[in-house]
Amino acid sequence: MSFVITLLFTGCNIKNDRLFQTDMSDGIFDDVTLVSNEEYKTEKKFEYTIRANDRVSIMVYIQSGAGSQQMNSILTSRNINTEVENQENIGFLVTQDGTVRLPLLGAVKLTGYTQDEASKMLIDEYKKYIRNPYVTVELMNQRVIVIGEVKKPGVVPILNGTMNLVEVISRSGDLTDMAARHNIKIIRGDLRDPEVRVVDVTKLTELQLTSLLLQPNDIVYVQPRELKGYNKAWDEAKPFFNMLSAILDPLNQRKTLIE
Repeated sequence: MSFVITLLFTGCNIKNDRLFQTDMSDGIFDDVTLVSNEEYKTEKKFEYTIRANDRVSIMVYIQSGAGSQQMNSILTSRNINTEVENQENIGFLVTQDGTVRLPLLGAVKLTGYTQDEASKMLIDEYKKYIRNPYVTVELMNQRVIVIGEVKKPGVVPILNGTMNLVEVISRSGDLTDMAARHNIKIIRGDLRDPEVRVVDVTKLTELQLTSLLLQPNDIVYVQPRELKGYNKAWDEAKPFFNMLSAILDPLNQRKTLIE
């Protein structure tokens, strides 16, 4: 019996349940990614630039009359009655060629601009047609994707322009009991050639040598602990042991009666 149990649990490998593995990884966990002070300072200054498939809210205002301080909206891509869960449909969708189509201006290229740069550029463009225009541009679909051993995996919107790993985990309901807290992956950039960072949140010394800052479209993946594999193996093997027990139990009872 002990041989059967050993065979079942030895055959269970949680590696098959883990995502974003590399063939080069021999150990259970990957090495923590170190980030230099120079890199960290650069990340703190990071400002997202508009890309294709982004959604942007654009609002254009003009003075209501000569000498008036009141501004009237002539273009808005917001719907104040739209529910929060439908925010993905608000705004202008940046096309694959990087443009949006606006009144008076036609197709305008926005990719490569930050929010402030896009606002200033559109003000200059609208000045050709309108006196004293004021334009605001806001990105509507900035988010981080969280999967793995968190209580509420899903999409976490970035509301303040920046976000760190601790905030994202807290918004995802915290880590589960099966989370490998010293092997959290941050996947960034093109998925054909991604940058993968490994973070250990169990040690303060490790946190001081890495970066918890996240960027829009990052994927946060919390890997499971090895124990989850054993629990899964037991759940899968439990029906077999129940059946085996049902078969052997009458034999044991008969043996007892004979003795």
